[in-house]
Amino acid sequence: MGHFGFSYIGLIYMIMLEVPNIVWARHKPAGYDPQGENRILLVFERAGQVLCTVTILFFRDTNPHGWEPWITWLFVSMALMILYEFYWLRYFMNGKSLHDFYRPFLRIPMPGATLPVAAFLLLGVYGQLIWLILSAVILGIGHIGIHIQHWRKIRSYMN
Repeated sequence: MGHFGFSYIGLIYMIMLEVPNIVWARHKPAGYDPQGENRILLVFERAGQVLCTVTILFFRDTNPHGWEPWITWLFVSMALMILYEFYWLRYFMNGKSLHDFYRPFLRIPMPGATLPVAAFLLLGVYGQLIWLILSAVILGIGHIGIHIQHWRKIRSYMN
């Protein structure tokens, strides 16, 4: 079920997630248009964001428990969050274009959406925290779905 308590790992993840997004909000790519987003996907995304934030911060199960076989899941999750930071560095250091925003990073499709969702999911596996796993799935349906929707729209303009 999960053990209530503060997760410092969760706080680190939230900082890694939110800081680039706050900067992005001030440097959105030219042509970015959130109009016409699927309302169902948007509900999933918003619900997933709230659920992930609450579960990642207020269940201490995501804090390291010592050296154990499950720690591999934590390391992989952390690696995905570090890749997410590098994805943002590439975006901010390049032209901040729609292409840079949506293009694959190290062959990972939709990295701005898939990397954090996968990291949260694996952090839930590490903490054996079903609430975080479910929250990450809900977030993934909405967030990745919206990114795919935007990418299809952009590609149709390019063709």
